[in-house]
Amino acid sequence: MDRLKDKVAVITGANSGIGLASAKRFASEGARVFMTGRRQRELDAAVAEVGHGAIGVQGDIASLEDLDRLYDVVAREAGRIDVLFANAGGGEFAALGDITEEHVERTFATNVKGTLFTVQKLSLIHISEPTRLLSI
Repeated sequence: MDRLKDKVAVITGANSGIGLASAKRFASEGARVFMTGRRQRELDAAVAEVGHGAIGVQGDIASLEDLDRLYDVVAREAGRIDVLFANAGGGEFAALGDITEEHVERTFATNVKGTLFTVQKLSLIHISEPTRLLSI
């Protein structure tokens, strides 16, 4: 299938779960896929699993420096983004009485700050019209 032929897709949190499954599907549909993940070893394995010329860029979406590096790579390699899947996210389970300020800060850094700046920084490179944005 070639429904995404010649499209450029960026998927955050693509080293496992929904992000990895999406990267596989997008690549099999013909997209050029850029994948992010925090852990290099898992990201490398995921990129190899996706194949189709997927490119892995290690980083944490809670880090603005890492997001800048991601978009620098995409701008240099592809020049545009047709689909952004802001998938990275997570959290920690803890009993209500055990939740600390650090738990909340880590969760919000990824799920709120990271997702917000992932989308905001999209506008810093040449994007195609219309760009598709997906977020979970």
